[in-house]
Amino acid sequence: MKNSSLFFILCSCFISLYAQEKSTVDSLRRVANISHKTIENSIEFTPETSPLQQIAGAPAAFYSYYWEFGDGHFSKEKNPKHSYKTPGEYTVRLWATNHYDTGKPPNMRPQKITVSQTDDTNDQTSLTEDFSLLRNREPMPEEDMAVVMQYKNYKDYPLSGKLYLFYNEKQYKDNNFELTDTRTYYGERSVASEILAYTNKQNLDATLWASVENNFQIFNEKPQDTTEKTNLFKTLEDSKNKYRDWQLLEFYNMPPNEERNLFFTFKTTPEMLKDTSAIITVRGVYVPDSNFDNHKVKDMEMEIVTSHDPNKMSSNGTFLNYRLVRFKTLKYKIKFQNNGEGPARTIRLETDIPEMLDKSTIEVVDMYPKCEICPKREVNYSCLDTTFTNTQAIFTFKNIYLPGSEQKNVKEYDSTKGFVKYHIKFSKDFHKKKTKSRTAIIFDKNEPIITNYSTTRFLPGISVGAKVGYNAFPDLKNSESYFLGATISPYKSYRWYWQVELLNSFHKYESETQVTEEIVDGPQGFQFLQRNTSSSSYENIDWEIPVLMRYNLNNYIGVGAGLQGMLSLSEKRSAYMLTENFEGTNPDAPIFERFESTSEESSSFTNFKAGFLLDFTAGFSRIGPSLGARYVMNFEDNFNYWQLYAIWKF
Repeated sequence: MKNSSLFFILCSCFISLYAQEKSTVDSLRRVANISHKTIENSIEFTPETSPLQQIAGAPAAFYSYYWEFGDGHFSKEKNPKHSYKTPGEYTVRLWATNHYDTGKPPNMRPQKITVSQTDDTNDQTSLTEDFSLLRNREPMPEEDMAVVMQYKNYKDYPLSGKLYLFYNEKQYKDNNFELTDTRTYYGERSVASEILAYTNKQNLDATLWASVENNFQIFNEKPQDTTEKTNLFKTLEDSKNKYRDWQLLEFYNMPPNEERNLFFTFKTTPEMLKDTSAIITVRGVYVPDSNFDNHKVKDMEMEIVTSHDPNKMSSNGTFLNYRLVRFKTLKYKIKFQNNGEGPARTIRLETDIPEMLDKSTIEVVDMYPKCEICPKREVNYSCLDTTFTNTQAIFTFKNIYLPGSEQKNVKEYDSTKGFVKYHIKFSKDFHKKKTKSRTAIIFDKNEPIITNYSTTRFLPGISVGAKVGYNAFPDLKNSESYFLGATISPYKSYRWYWQVELLNSFHKYESETQVTEEIVDGPQGFQFLQRNTSSSSYENIDWEIPVLMRYNLNNYIGVGAGLQGMLSLSEKRSAYMLTENFEGTNPDAPIFERFESTSEESSSFTNFKAGFLLDFTAGFSRIGPSLGARYVMNFEDNFNYWQLYAIWKF
């Protein structure tokens, strides 16, 4: 009985502890809840989020917000007010993103609300562009993100057209995104078809079909608005070549000056690119009128992150092909945010410039706050100044006003952000080595904020070399050995690299002549001296397979060491035997009998030998022609040899 009671008590304790643990885990799970209240004809929304977990040493942690109101409108304010035009039930969504926080972002939990008070007043900001793409946050592994496609009828007549969204760039091996949801509010219809565009040009007999699966030609061109792209076929073909996936939607009867929003949810894949300095893109294409090829293209650049730090440096040079990089221009973007309680008047960005890049080629292509480039003289107006040190470029925003996220009456979160986007070219002489750079961001006279490292890596590439030469075997008689073959190594490596070779050698040599003498008993007790002289010659076709680690001392001298295996693909052996019998046992006696014989035999895939090698080259060690010498020491047989060769790497 006592044992039963003890068992019951232990089980009860275990269940209680398990329930407490489960409750603790659940309590730590963040959810972005939504509360709302009606104020006259509007509804005010308030987020309910879990407390933040401050990252030590970072600026103060905070949330940013993105709302979808369920009627085709959205907001990025913390406490937005929204008016609905018609009564009914709407699904409201809230994405809250944590910054400088050690926890995960709260899960989005849609909430249905019932609206009875309405207002026809438009409370949305008018589009400054006819077509744009927005996102609620930067892509992060294991997080969903929302993308908004905004489009506007800028014509003076109703339009029916098409919208494309391209994603998952082919330059990356795996998909970064999965499109899990598309939310439409204006009757847009998803089209599941291989044919991506059909335009029936007015006043022309020609018809254009453009597809990302089939190559059709444009038979006629009609001049259109020069501010728009007109070759839809080329745009779609370029997009097909760049992106792996797409979605096509059609819209109908869009009144003049109307603005619409499309909403997408992207789920990041487990195989998502983990490089946090990489820039990835999604592309939108807006064909406002199906009767024409006129269209607009928007590429939205995004930086993969592991935490939502608004101060970041990124580049499109994460992985580069060294063969093609000579004339490539790198793009860098430095993002920053004022998290203070007041506006920033001066912002200084001290950016590392790797030695492989030419600082003099820096070209600023975009910035925010928008301002002019500073002249050489001192001025009082807002401008961006660029100066240089030996290792840095320094971008300084002067006389600006960038509000702080904690500043009173600042509602628009994005207004506290800024960036500098610049292009830069490679130096005339640079090596294939990994580089990294980062930026120190200084707001007015505050302590600098240090960004992540933006890295540049080169794909290994393949360099194929042609190799010919001569093998000298000092221990073999009458040896002649020539070879030709190929090498494989990374393209133009900087210092250390592996090299594998396959050499086909043609080898002739002779064995040492062997002479033996013995006294032979003849008939009737007669003894005589018998001398046997033997020799062999060989004709081999050998495969040499060296695997070595090489090191380039500079552009002209390289050394290496490794292992080598040699296998006789075919071997032909010719043997010669001479037998001489002397009268008596004295070798100076006359020969009374002489016999000669020859024999041949062949074999394949024999005589495997393994050895260690040392190697030296002089010439163009990384790419191009060079001369080399190699010494091979075999482990077992006395088959050591020198190899003298010429090689040309491509």
